[in-house]
Amino acid sequence: MTATRSSTPALAVVGATGAVGSVLLQILSQRADVWGDIRLIASARSAGRRLAVRAEETEVLALTEDAFDGLGPGDVALFLTPAEVSARWAPVVTARGAVVVDQSAAFRADPEVPLVAPEVNGHAVRNRPRGIVAGPDCVTAAMIAALGALHAAYSLTGLVVSSYQAASAAGRPGSEALRRQLSLVAGTALGEQTGDVRRAVGEDTGPFAGPLALNVVPWSGDLREGGWSSHELAVRAETRRILQLEQLPVSVTCVQVPVLTGHSLTVRARFANEVGAPHAREILEAAPGVVLVDDPAAGEFPTPADAAGTDPAWVGRVRASLDDPCVLEFFVCADNLRRGAALNATLIAELIAGEFA
Repeated sequence: MTATRSSTPALAVVGATGAVGSVLLQILSQRADVWGDIRLIASARSAGRRLAVRAEETEVLALTEDAFDGLGPGDVALFLTPAEVSARWAPVVTARGAVVVDQSAAFRADPEVPLVAPEVNGHAVRNRPRGIVAGPDCVTAAMIAALGALHAAYSLTGLVVSSYQAASAAGRPGSEALRRQLSLVAGTALGEQTGDVRRAVGEDTGPFAGPLALNVVPWSGDLREGGWSSHELAVRAETRRILQLEQLPVSVTCVQVPVLTGHSLTVRARFANEVGAPHAREILEAAPGVVLVDDPAAGEFPTPADAAGTDPAWVGRVRASLDDPCVLEFFVCADNLRRGAALNATLIAELIAGEFA
């Protein structure tokens, strides 16, 4: 396929038929039109499908070198694919002069690839020696806009985070596994005896380390030294890198919960300066990408069910520590597919497109 060059950049969406890809196509139809040719690319089994992009039916192309023909300087390819796919195909795109925005873990630790959360360090997109920009993990993305705004005011010196992660972070297999498990336990008295949920769900727990229905699973990722998971260490490393705090003490515990869409996090942030909750709320109210919902007396605080399908990170339960005047505690929810991946990638791509406007 050869694209016709125009004054507006072309956009290739690789992984267009996946869970994040489907959300990204919705976002493209809702935001300002800065793109010329938009092409959709996926695995060979999805080739030939027709998907709507900006109310136009577009055929999905198979992921081959030919799918990138015509892309060049000023064009952008969004990769919403597993890390091994991004690692294989991103260099094919950059060799043509186009820029890659990758949402996988393939390049997040590469010092020649900027790791960008647009509301916090959007300027970093301009320095891309390899022609690649990486987006953070969906857990990091959920909290980083709020954390970045607070860091700018108070100087972050330590961080403790617990995540409560939605099943859809594991893609369609994760959502399907949770729905299947819920159907097996719905209307039963399960969950009152040791092992009854496991027996009902069976050995097939999908991409999770244990049954998710009527349960929480304190694990996400692969085992690393000291009992930490790869996902916990990734959130630690990404937070340090985005905030440019390479020695920041960070402790993360990742927990899978029986929610379809929307990550939640409890955040305990320690700062170099004393922090008061009223002023912190003012900062969060003004922070880009953040909406403050914080009136517990009225039952108003973020929940993942309310965050699903929305753009912001929703922050509430903002409290000064009872024991340390430099510590602030808060709760944050965000749609992991949208805020945590598709929107972040879109915002990065738009920053790059603006360079060539």
